[in-house]
Amino acid sequence: MNLRERKKLATWRAIRAAALRLFDEQGYEATTVEQIAEAANVSRATFFNYFAGKDATVLDQDPEERLDWQALMAERPADEPLWDSLTAILTGFCGSLRDRMPLQRRLKAQSPAFAQSAKRFSEQFFTDLRSWVESRATGADDLTPVLRMNLAVAAMTTAYETWPAAEPFDGFLRRLDRCLREAEPGAPVE
Repeated sequence: MNLRERKKLATWRAIRAAALRLFDEQGYEATTVEQIAEAANVSRATFFNYFAGKDATVLDQDPEERLDWQALMAERPADEPLWDSLTAILTGFCGSLRDRMPLQRRLKAQSPAFAQSAKRFSEQFFTDLRSWVESRATGADDLTPVLRMNLAVAAMTTAYETWPAAEPFDGFLRRLDRCLREAEPGAPVE
């Protein structure tokens, strides 16, 4: 990464950090783009050079995040059982959201506008995950690997939806682990 790219990334991250702090302090609806730009020490125009709107400051992935989750996928041994790989990837992906997921969750509950925008969150991750799963499929069976992926994603969604509001992020990770273990094909039903 050259100097210009590093400066752009630093500005992107400064804007995001300012937005997250303001959303946490005063709420999503009460925070304006102008306040975010001022807190990040950039102009309104600069804000829009980096983000399409204030929801994007929470929902857009850090420019390096995609490389991180692609590395999570690439690190999985080719001979590792698919379910074990999916468990490691989803746990790693969720763990990387430790600083944003609790805030995103609160914002969804507080703001219908934010909740609507949040639907597209993680779309790129799931597209990459599906491509990775399809690349791991062997033989003529293209159904089972995709089914396993969908079961793992459903387990992650269940962990998120049942995560109590007062429970810390580590509680979510424990819930995710439990959901993945219970959804594992062949796991005994408790």
